[in-house]
Amino acid sequence: MVYGNLQAIRAAERASSTIPIVFIANPDPVGLGLVTSLARPGGNMTGVSDFHAELAPKRVELLKEAVPSLSRLAVLYNKTPLGLRALRDSQAAAAALRLTVVPVEIREGPGHDDIDRVFATIKRERAEGLNVLYGATHIHLSRAADLAARDRIPTIGTTRISAEAGYLLSYGADFPGLYRRAATYIDKILKGAKPADLPVEQPTKFELVINLKTAKALGLTIPQSILTRADELIQ
Repeated sequence: MVYGNLQAIRAAERASSTIPIVFIANPDPVGLGLVTSLARPGGNMTGVSDFHAELAPKRVELLKEAVPSLSRLAVLYNKTPLGLRALRDSQAAAAALRLTVVPVEIREGPGHDDIDRVFATIKRERAEGLNVLYGATHIHLSRAADLAARDRIPTIGTTRISAEAGYLLSYGADFPGLYRRAATYIDKILKGAKPADLPVEQPTKFELVINLKTAKALGLTIPQSILTRADELIQ
């Protein structure tokens, strides 16, 4: 079983073309060439996708709804095919809402701490909110949350751990549910099923988490329209 990190999946792929591999929270298994199709993976890999890129426009909409005065939105991305696709989708959603987008690239990897430069850019560009795309602050999540709080930047992330770390909002697939679904794949494979014949599943449950402590610190009153839709409110 391999978590959605592409480097880890590629390492497993290089290690064996026959040992079954079950991935969890992979954002684009077909686009990344890991499987032939969602319905028939065709190789030794299968698992659960997470819709990270597809949800990028929704996160723009949610942040605008939570902060109606928002007019300049920074979008933090990494320069991967998936990151660039999510950036384009975020820009399209922002244009529909008449938001000005400030794209900010982060160069993240082992030993590479780029987060302070990123927030200096966000401050210089006078962005009033931040949409953090998939993988953009995976390594430096706590630091990003601290800098967003320091600079009073309402921020939305992709998983509940980003809201728990201090982002204003998070919206994404129910990760505990993805892990439970992945366990069923392992059970089927141990009973003789082949990964090639097990369709890749897509998430059916998504979580909106709002950090009310962060909202209070930012001096924001979250509209009731979005509060009532939250799956969890962090007090």
